[in-house]
Amino acid sequence: MREGCNDLQKFTMFNSRILNVAAGALAAVASITAPSYAETVNFGSGANQFTMDFVTIGNPGNAADTTGSPNPAGSVGYTYDIGKFEVSEDMITKYNANFGTANNLVITQDGRGTNKPATSITWNEAARLINWLNTSTGNQAAYKFASGSDIAANIELWTSGEAGYDVNNKYRNSFAKYVLPSNNEWYKAAYYDPNKSGGAGYWDYATGSDIAPTAVAGGTGSGSAVFNGQSGPADVINAGGLSPYGVMGLGGNVWEWLEIYLADGSVSSPREFRGGSYTDESNNISSSALINLGPSFQNINIGFRVASLPSSSTTTPVPGPLPLFGAAAGFGWSRRLRNRIRRNANALLK
Repeated sequence: MREGCNDLQKFTMFNSRILNVAAGALAAVASITAPSYAETVNFGSGANQFTMDFVTIGNPGNAADTTGSPNPAGSVGYTYDIGKFEVSEDMITKYNANFGTANNLVITQDGRGTNKPATSITWNEAARLINWLNTSTGNQAAYKFASGSDIAANIELWTSGEAGYDVNNKYRNSFAKYVLPSNNEWYKAAYYDPNKSGGAGYWDYATGSDIAPTAVAGGTGSGSAVFNGQSGPADVINAGGLSPYGVMGLGGNVWEWLEIYLADGSVSSPREFRGGSYTDESNNISSSALINLGPSFQNINIGFRVASLPSSSTTTPVPGPLPLFGAAAGFGWSRRLRNRIRRNANALLK
């Protein structure tokens, strides 16, 4: 009996080690297939290189908010990234040096300072920068412009015969990685809190509160924002407290362009912007404030930030074929191994 127990103990220890190895292998495969989007991305080259920091907005399939504007808003069915900071003047300057000047697509701005938010940028100009972020990194341009058109031109709609056409959004190419955030993408990044006390939900302000933030000229203090008659916007990395996801300046500093406003579906239809600016009262930096104007409108109070989709071909993360095969094979092998262990163990116990 003792020898049988020793044999069983040895067998069990051996197979336990095998299972641990198998579990480790499966965990490694899972880590390969699990998407991770938060990152710092380099654009441009040499002295004209700049970086953008992105923050992951997870919790796909969250419920929409029914208390803000529009109603409902904020439900997004996929994980995506959004710029932690607003686009700065330095980024526009380096875009011009890398691409704009040589292609007669120069974007002009107010010239407040290198790290100030880029303002007096039209929606059409913002779309040009977005397209360059894509094409300079080997991705599909998000917005369609006629060949040879100038910086003031309106976009065109993608058509059903073109790769990346999306019948639900004829403005945005579905193969693009970098885009202007949609209203829902921006709204969720600003006001949704998956860890809100009492259950996931929305705040009235982008600082994770239903109480107006403290007005400041600059800084990173929790519960603060740059608004209420400040003399000008703060540097993009010094523009107040963070949203629950960790995004700065979604309330105050400068208004931010959103992707589209489908009032009539035309390329010249109004575009939305939201978030308020350094001059605004608290009601304009809340979730209830939303404005729309034409894509050629520009103002010293309006800038933008960039969103990044999880894949250049889909808004739903899908692992590649090799990781999927490895995971499936690993799972099948692990299940067969467990069955074999059970059969051998049962034989020893007889």
